[in-house]
Amino acid sequence: MAFSDGLSVLANKIRSMRGWVETEEATKNAFIMPFISNVLGYDVFNPSEVVPEFIADVGVKRGEKVDYAILKDGAIQILIECKKIGDPLDLKYASQLFRYFSVTSARIAILTNGQEYHVYTDGDLPNKMDDKPFLVFDLLDIDRTLVPEIQKLSKETFDLDSVISAAQELKYIGGIRRIIASQVKEPSDEWVRFFVSRVYDGRSTQRIVDQFRPLVAKALNQYVGDQVNSRLKTALGDDDTTAADTTVAAETSPSPGTATEAPSTAPATAAQATDSDVVTTEEELEGFNIVRAIAVSEVAPERVVHRDAKAYMAILLDDNNRKPIVRLNLNGKSVKYVTTFEHGKDGTRRDIESVVDIYKVAAEPIRQAIRQYEAGPESANQPGIV
Repeated sequence: MAFSDGLSVLANKIRSMRGWVETEEATKNAFIMPFISNVLGYDVFNPSEVVPEFIADVGVKRGEKVDYAILKDGAIQILIECKKIGDPLDLKYASQLFRYFSVTSARIAILTNGQEYHVYTDGDLPNKMDDKPFLVFDLLDIDRTLVPEIQKLSKETFDLDSVISAAQELKYIGGIRRIIASQVKEPSDEWVRFFVSRVYDGRSTQRIVDQFRPLVAKALNQYVGDQVNSRLKTALGDDDTTAADTTVAAETSPSPGTATEAPSTAPATAAQATDSDVVTTEEELEGFNIVRAIAVSEVAPERVVHRDAKAYMAILLDDNNRKPIVRLNLNGKSVKYVTTFEHGKDGTRRDIESVVDIYKVAAEPIRQAIRQYEAGPESANQPGIV
């Protein structure tokens, strides 16, 4: 099994079982031990590789334990402290990691609740664990660019020098990315003033900053959406497609209520309805590309297809109207919303202000709906609803 596949398998297990896990011990057994064993490749039943409840008395502190110590070549390399799934990863609840870090040979410390992982080293002062992690990841929303860095911790490829050398850069890059993410969501006064100073000739008073704040937020979200769409088009081989090419003649769609047997291979950017009153807007196409970008974590992008109608655009799995993923209602002048189908045919309405809000309000419901269809044939036997 490829390393990334191991991460995906564990992520699916967390999604399906986290509601049953209510204690720290259950978290360790259900999620953390499989991460150590199935993902990182260490033998959790071999005490020369993994020591549970590891004790290293420190000063007046006697009998204090770290949940796991991972050894390689007879030396302790990684310390792991565990919390219950859902608990915040606050270092004030893991003081033993700091103490053990200074008295063992470990250069890597991990704080985890089974879903989120914070990885630390001693980049600031020798033999003193840093206050901030150099690597942060969430198994349910993993950044694929971090997979090679996580793999460096595995038994097969463990290279302490490589991990340490990359840690400083990763810490700063990760910190900057988290700042950018928070500013995209809710721009601070400093960020707004930065942009105001470059596009507005008047004084940057607090009133002006407050007026520009939603504009900055909207511009940032639109930029992120444009980047995702651009990458998706490149991945699909559409990077040279012109605006004229995206308005090709429509193919006839199957009639409502009829399930198709095979996925459509026609370009999904084409307006697919035969009704001449149906107009596929640029905003709808942007929404479709966003949904496709979200869906690629679960299925191949060509399996995600749209059918446009007068009132809404339906986005389906395998061009099958018994497998609705989401419905885009973007044609209203003042009210826009999407309907997701993670709970069945009735759908759940989610209001949005801009098409890029699909990322915020519908990403996980979209993935959940697809996972249900992929789980078994019974999931696809809903009455046609498109």
